[in-house]
Amino acid sequence: MLLHDLIHPEILAILGQAGHSSRVLIADGNYPSSHTLGPSGALVSLNLSPGVVSCTDVLKALVTTIPIEKANVMDYARTGPYGLSEDPPIWTEFRRIFADNRSDLELETIERFEFYDTVQAPNHVLTIQTADQRIYANLLLTVGVRMPE
Repeated sequence: MLLHDLIHPEILAILGQAGHSSRVLIADGNYPSSHTLGPSGALVSLNLSPGVVSCTDVLKALVTTIPIEKANVMDYARTGPYGLSEDPPIWTEFRRIFADNRSDLELETIERFEFYDTVQAPNHVLTIQTADQRIYANLLLTVGVRMPE
């Protein structure tokens, strides 16, 4: 029986094979996962219906399972139909989840098209597609190192 919060067998298998610097994308419901998957990446779809499963649900499970070295978000537009004047509210939730799990990770932004390119790199091992409807909810995690206890 597992002691952490992640029990999805396919995700566990992929994470078990991932190493330091591997990248895992938690994708929102609008992310174009089918054509931005890297050459080493697997796609696991958890998008049951709008809003179910959410990016925060997935993050809560992953933080109990893997060491996370870095967290990148897709930078948001400041103008146009999807423009915002401040950070997307979901970023506050990401920060809270990290803090609740004793992590002082900062969210680092990557420009939208550079974000897509980054996900397509060979060290990208997994995209978890959610049905999260919140905009700018994509979160790219870099696997860290498990330190000796």
